[in-house]
Amino acid sequence: MKKSVSSIALSACALGLLTASYSAAQPTLLAVGTLDQSRAGSFADLSGLTYSLENGAPANLLGGLGSALAYANGYTFLALPDRGPNAIPVNAPIDMTASYVNRFHTITMDLEPNTSGALLPPYNLNLPYKLTPTLRATTLLWSLTPLVYGTGTGLGVGSGVPPINNFLQHFFTGRSDNFDPNHNSGDANDARFDTEGMRLSNDGLRVYISDEYGPYIYEFDRLTGVRLRSFQLPSSFYVTKLFPVGATEISMNTSGRTANKGMEGLAITPDGTTLVGIMQAALIQDANEATTANPAPGSLLHIVTIDILSGHVTHQYAYLLTHGSGVSEICAINNHEFLVDERDGAGREGKSDGSSNSAVFKQLFKIDLNGAVDVSGMDGIAAAAHAVNKSLFLDIVPTLTSLGIGPKDIPAKIEGVALGPDIKKDGKTLHTLWIANDNDFLSQTADASPKPNDNDIFVFGFTDADLDGSPLVPQQFRGLALLF
Repeated sequence: MKKSVSSIALSACALGLLTASYSAAQPTLLAVGTLDQSRAGSFADLSGLTYSLENGAPANLLGGLGSALAYANGYTFLALPDRGPNAIPVNAPIDMTASYVNRFHTITMDLEPNTSGALLPPYNLNLPYKLTPTLRATTLLWSLTPLVYGTGTGLGVGSGVPPINNFLQHFFTGRSDNFDPNHNSGDANDARFDTEGMRLSNDGLRVYISDEYGPYIYEFDRLTGVRLRSFQLPSSFYVTKLFPVGATEISMNTSGRTANKGMEGLAITPDGTTLVGIMQAALIQDANEATTANPAPGSLLHIVTIDILSGHVTHQYAYLLTHGSGVSEICAINNHEFLVDERDGAGREGKSDGSSNSAVFKQLFKIDLNGAVDVSGMDGIAAAAHAVNKSLFLDIVPTLTSLGIGPKDIPAKIEGVALGPDIKKDGKTLHTLWIANDNDFLSQTADASPKPNDNDIFVFGFTDADLDGSPLVPQQFRGLALLF
C-alpha cells in the first residue's frame, strides 16, 4: 500500500509473517483487488511478446498469475503464472498445452483505507481497504545451455522451440512434449516447465521456482530470468517413462510423481537458508498402496527440505490431506512452522455444462516440522503413520460466503499464499496475508452463463492473538532486497 504499506514497520515486512491455530479468531478480509490489465493493454502482460501460441492465444496473455505469490519487501510482490493457457480445447496430443514461455511478474500493491465506505469491486463489498495492484515488469525464464524441445512429429503441431530463442537464450515453456524420452522426468535439460511455487532469496537477487513436470526446483536470476542452478530431488519423485499426455504418463509408470500434480508449493525459511517444497498429490507408488482398510497412503503428500547453500535435500516429511483434492502452497511462519493451502477444485471457473460448481473446501492449515519424523526411505503405509500434525488457521469458503460472496463466485484455484507487510488499523497492528487465484488464463468462466473470471488478490488481516503461541519471524531481507 503506497500510503499504508509504505508506512509499515520494516521489521514486519516479511514472508514468514503468518502462524496460528484456528482456536483463535479468524483472520478477517481487508481488501480484494484484481489485476487484468497493464500498460500493454487488457489481459496483456509486459513480456513484449507479439506472436500467437499454437492454440491461438496471444503469447503475452496475462493470466494464471496466482499460481504462486511471493513477498519481495516493501509493497512489492512477485506473481507466478503456471504453464500457460491450456484450458482451450485444442492440441489434445500435447495435453492442450502450448509453447507459452514461463515467466514471473513484479507487482506493486496500492492498499489504501476505504474512507468513503463505498462498495468495492470485484465483489461489491464494503471492505476497510481498497487494493489496486499494478503490473511493473514481466520477466521471462531461460537457460544459457540448450534445452530439449518437442519436434511435434506425429502430434499435429509444429516444433516446440519458442520463436524468440537465440544463440544465448533458450526459453522454458509449458509445452508437454518438450522432454528427452531417454532420461527420467528430472532431467534439467528438458524445456518443459510447469511453474507452481516461488520464493525470493533474502538478498532479493535470486528467485526459486518449483514445478510439476519434473518435479524441478530451479534458481533464477531475478533481474534477467536466466537459470543459475537446479536442485536434485529424491529419485523416488521422478517417473522414468515420459509422455505428452498426463493421464497416459500416469498409466505408464508405477512410481514417481503423479502427472500434473508435482511440487505445487514452495516456501523459504525466514533465515533464508532452507527451501521447503510440498507435492500436490501422493506419489504413484504411495497411492498404489492405498486399500479400503488403509486409504491413508492415497492421501500422503511428501514435504522435502533443501539446504540452499549445498543444494542437498536434508529431510522428507509426510503430510496427510484432510478433505481437499490436493495442496497448492506452503508458506513459512518461522523457521519450522508453515501454512499449507489445501483445497478442492470447485469454484468460479464453472463447468461447461452449466451444472453447479460450488466451492466447498479451501483451508489453510498450520504444521510444525520440529520433532516431525523423517520418512525418507519409508513406504507409503509407514510414512502415513508419521504424518505431521496440523491445525486449521483459515477456513476461506465460510469466511467469504459470510460476506456475501457466493460459493460459485469463489475462485476454484486458490493457490498463491504470501505474508506481507504490517498495517495500522484503528491504532492496532495487523499482520497481512495475501492470497491469489489461478484463473486458468480465462477472462470469462466456461459455464452456461459466462461472467468475469479475474486474477484476484485477497488480503486478510490478523493479530498476534490469532497466532496461538507461534513465534512470528519475518523473512530477513537484506542488502539490495531493501532497495527494490
